[in-house]
Amino acid sequence: MTSTRSRRRAVVALTAAAAALLTVSACSSGGGGSATNPASPTFVFASGTDTPGVVPDGGGPAMPGMPSMSAPATTPASATSPGNVPAGPNAVSITNFAFAPASLTVHVGTTVTWTNKDEEPHTVAADDGSFRSQGLGTNSTYTFTFTKAGTFAYICTIHPFMHGTVVVTP
Repeated sequence: MTSTRSRRRAVVALTAAAAALLTVSACSSGGGGSATNPASPTFVFASGTDTPGVVPDGGGPAMPGMPSMSAPATTPASATSPGNVPAGPNAVSITNFAFAPASLTVHVGTTVTWTNKDEEPHTVAADDGSFRSQGLGTNSTYTFTFTKAGTFAYICTIHPFMHGTVVVTP
């Protein structure tokens, strides 16, 4: 019985050693994973990023024939380009996964602009369905004109823990 147990331990130890040896040899500079081996696979990502398919500067698709994830293919009438980012008392910044200010008070007829300053996409969606943006990439904006008084709670539908409120007075 002892010799059978010893043989099993020896087989397990040899198997583990062989697996380790194969792993090391595959990853070493002389093995099949070498960058000098033209048959070895290579991974090419967008310049300056370690995430495939993401272009940090919004400069276009990372993979030919694929749409860019950094900006929507079409811009709705309520969105503006990054060069036209408005700032002021009726602006909400989306920064660090939060709306700032979290509560904004405006008069009826005021247009509010949300600007995404995060590297992740966000949305702006009213709890009552009165307004809803598409996904906003970095530096993208969404505007909405409030035509009636009331309190309008909203969230980011991608990150529902993000809450904000617009209070509209007459």
